[in-house]
Amino acid sequence: MGYAYYANFLVWFEVGRNEWMRAQGLPYSEVEAAGCILPVISASVTYMKPAFYDDLLSIRTWVPERGRARLRFAYEVVRGGDLLVTGATEHACTGADGRVRRLPPSLVRVVDGAASDGPSTGGGGRP
Repeated sequence: MGYAYYANFLVWFEVGRNEWMRAQGLPYSEVEAAGCILPVISASVTYMKPAFYDDLLSIRTWVPERGRARLRFAYEVVRGGDLLVTGATEHACTGADGRVRRLPPSLVRVVDGAASDGPSTGGGGRP
């Protein structure tokens, strides 16, 4: 059909989230090394325009809110100047045992320091 598969946007959100963390100086591997796994506990996607195969897309990612043991990431997927999709994922911080725990101080510092930056572009690629 030439359209990008709708579920790929969730994968692209993950790419945007990981690239956002890396751009803040805290790769996800370091968050895990600090004892925090960030499983997705909810996800939402709103589709406004389709993406097509071979489109060059950018994923804008930011953290609009955080709690003591959770984070909410927001996303915009754009092609050129066109907003195609918006979405969000919410993550709980858990230990390897699956029990909820506080976010590690290194992650809190990164999130709080970047909060005023708003969306940042990362994870661009082709479907």
